[in-house]
Amino acid sequence: MNLILVEAGELKGQGFSDSVGRVRLTDRRADHIRDVHKAQVDDLLKVGLLNGSIGQGRVVSIDQEAVELALDFSSGHLAPEPLPVVLVLALPRPKMLRRILQASASMGVKEIWIIHSYRVDKSYWSSPLLDEESMLLQLKLGLEQAGDTLMPTIHLRKRFKPFVEDELPSLVQGRQAWVAHPYGSDATPTATDQPTLIAVGPEGGFIPYEVDKLKEAGLQPLTLGRRILRVETAIPVLLARLFPVS
Repeated sequence: MNLILVEAGELKGQGFSDSVGRVRLTDRRADHIRDVHKAQVDDLLKVGLLNGSIGQGRVVSIDQEAVELALDFSSGHLAPEPLPVVLVLALPRPKMLRRILQASASMGVKEIWIIHSYRVDKSYWSSPLLDEESMLLQLKLGLEQAGDTLMPTIHLRKRFKPFVEDELPSLVQGRQAWVAHPYGSDATPTATDQPTLIAVGPEGGFIPYEVDKLKEAGLQPLTLGRRILRVETAIPVLLARLFPVS
C-alpha cells in the first residue's frame, strides 16, 4: 500500500475542510499502517482523498484497535494522469477478475465495461466478486498500489449483442478502437496518447461471430504476436504497448 486512501464521508464530523481533517481507521488500512509501515506517533504517511488530492497524514494515535491520522491536503498534489482508454472486458473467471481489476486501476484505466460472450461461463455472473463493494475493494487496492485517487467506473452488460449494437458504436466515436485477437492480422500500433478503446475476450478469445460484430462496430483486430497470453497478462502488456510510459 503506497497510499492510504480515505473517503470524505469518513472525515465528516471531525473538523474536515477542503485541506485538513482527521480520520480514525479500524480496518485493513490500520492493520497495514501497524504491521507493514510499522508507524509510530508523529510519523508522516502519504494519504489520498478518494477522487481528490494527495497529501499527508500524521499519526496522532495508534494501538491495536485503531489508527488516528491528522490529514493535510493543502499541498494540492494531484493524482497521476489517467490513461485515455476504455477497457471492454469479457467477464473472466472470478479469481482472475480480482487481479485484472487491481492491475487495471493501478495502470490508470478509468472506464471498464464487463460484458458477456460465448465462452464466458454463465455461472461467473453469480460470483459475489461482482457485488459493487467487492469490485470497489479491488479497485481501491489498485489505486493504493499506484498512488492514485481517481476511482474507475465499471459497467456490467450481461448480453453481448445489445451492447455491441446499441452502446459500443457511441463508445468508439472519437477513439481508435481495437479488439485483442490472437489471430488478428494487425500488429500492435505505436504508443500514443490518442483516446483508445480496447476489447479483450475471455480465455480462448472471442468466437468468429463476436469478432465480426466488433468489427462492424468499428474495432480493428490486433495481436501481440504468436504467443497466446492469459487475459490477466495480456491486459497490462496491451496497455504498456498502446500508451507511452509517463
